[in-house]
Amino acid sequence: MKSWGWLALLLGALLGTAWARRSQDLHCGACRALVDELEWEIAQVDPKKTIQMGSFRINPDGSQSVVEVPYARSEAHLTELLEEVCDRMKEYGEQIDPSTHRKNYVRVVGRNGESSELDLQGIRIDSDISGTLKFACESIVEEYEDELIEFFSREADNVKDKLCSKRTDLCDHALHISHDEL
Repeated sequence: MKSWGWLALLLGALLGTAWARRSQDLHCGACRALVDELEWEIAQVDPKKTIQMGSFRINPDGSQSVVEVPYARSEAHLTELLEEVCDRMKEYGEQIDPSTHRKNYVRVVGRNGESSELDLQGIRIDSDISGTLKFACESIVEEYEDELIEFFSREADNVKDKLCSKRTDLCDHALHISHDEL
């Protein structure tokens, strides 16, 4: 009878590890897709476009404390992007990396709405995957909104690693993943 207890304990540990890895792959993939989408959206804004930030009250000397900042990386624009970015997770599919057996999420629809030029062989595309990825994305936006705005308000290199791995630990296993998956 003792052997059944050990077997149940071992099976529970293995299933727990598999679930944790699947959850980590999902949240890491959602974070990386979120970063890709935000970087692309920011790049679409005219760099000359600005927005006035600061206080619109008049100081005692008659001046105002207003500054013009680039719109693309303004808090107002980033907040607007964060409200709708997770809807784009429906444009992603799931792919299993053959060498690591980890799940990656890749864009399967081009930015113009047409099918992507990617080889879609080995990529699972269904509403369960996109729904789960969207939910993970929304959870990340809700939990890390301040960090997302902080990182994207200024230009930075390797945002995926800095945000998804080092700052949030969502991808602590993924420092070796290349940045040009898409």
